[in-house]
Amino acid sequence: MLLEFSVGNYLSFKAKTTLSLAATSIKEHIDTNIFSTERSDLLKGAVIYGANASGKSNFIRAMSTMRRLILLSFEQSSADELDITPFLLNTETEKASSFFEVVFIIDDTRYRYGFEVDDKQIHSEWLFEAIKNVEKALFLREEDGIEVMKSFPEGKDLEERTRDNALFLAVADQFNGKIAKKIMQWFNNFITISGLSHEGYKGVTFEMLENKQTSLTLLDFYKKLDLGFDDITISKKPFDPKELPNDMPESFVKQLVTDLEGAFRIDIKTIHKKYNAKDKAVGNVEFDMRSQESAGTNKLFNISGPVFDVLNDGGVLVVDELDASLHPLLTLAITKLFNSKEFNRNNAQLIFATHDTNLLYYGNYRRDQIYFVEKDQYGVSNMYSLVEYKEEGKTIRKDRSFEKDYIEGRYGAIPFIGNLSNVVTEWQEK
Repeated sequence: MLLEFSVGNYLSFKAKTTLSLAATSIKEHIDTNIFSTERSDLLKGAVIYGANASGKSNFIRAMSTMRRLILLSFEQSSADELDITPFLLNTETEKASSFFEVVFIIDDTRYRYGFEVDDKQIHSEWLFEAIKNVEKALFLREEDGIEVMKSFPEGKDLEERTRDNALFLAVADQFNGKIAKKIMQWFNNFITISGLSHEGYKGVTFEMLENKQTSLTLLDFYKKLDLGFDDITISKKPFDPKELPNDMPESFVKQLVTDLEGAFRIDIKTIHKKYNAKDKAVGNVEFDMRSQESAGTNKLFNISGPVFDVLNDGGVLVVDELDASLHPLLTLAITKLFNSKEFNRNNAQLIFATHDTNLLYYGNYRRDQIYFVEKDQYGVSNMYSLVEYKEEGKTIRKDRSFEKDYIEGRYGAIPFIGNLSNVVTEWQEK
């Protein structure tokens, strides 16, 4: 369960910026949008709005980067760079390290874990634990070394085994540390995906459709959305080099044959009813999912696996451009899964960036779930929630039309378009 994610000096975020899923005291949608733990009430997700290039994707990329650094840390060599880009538009930050921190709950214990890192090395790293209310350090890492506390015995004698560009948490996990293993599993269920490049996620959907229990849930979901087909068939075929184009260079063919040895090609077909002249059903027709179904149907299919996988595991799903290629009602259907007691029994959380303002009205989001990202004149991205926003010194009331206000620019975080007629006139005069 995620409480907070913070990032600083990374891409367009100069100062430390935090997204919190700790529910505030407001009373909206208490029965659906929040869940309770022994120590706090948490939100089932958050939606992020902002103009193009405001920094929405950068914030989500920060989450993805932290996850990547943690899960892949031990696999790298001492010569590998870490692919970290600080805020480059200021002399104070361009050569400084980036900051990442997450606060989360595992088995009713709160953890706070983070690190400061640049492209070459880890400059600091910390892990704190709070079994009750008092937080205590498990380990602290600085430039001059790593201090392991008595309450973290699994980290003892691993200090010298940790490379400058490796995370100590990942090293402890490799040596089967009990706490480190739990935290690494938590990050494994902290899924970040792109709503634009979603082809790579369909493998998860395949696996769920091959499982009898999860396939029924997915197929029922597709039917409720009325996507135009009645069923789906999946077939696996071993990779056959004879299916490669004849004009492909021989060296490339040889490389593909080597790389794809033992691999399978998966074909997905949608089943549609065929009708006669009197509109009577007379049979079925198979359509190829990729070439004969819409971009929106393909996207929904590809990301439905990760969506239901997270719902089943009670993890965290982070999606950039969730609404891309999707009808607003389909986007709404996905978001409502996470606020559903029927589908979200394990308190999964959904964080996503979108331009779909319909969700501000129909999505039934609380003010503390709505975030805006805005970039200032210095290229710095700033993020704030609607519950934090003040207008003439007062908070925004819950009965306001959030969508209308946002489009009118009352909350900021929208593009300044200017007078387009002047642009057209100048172009015509050239």
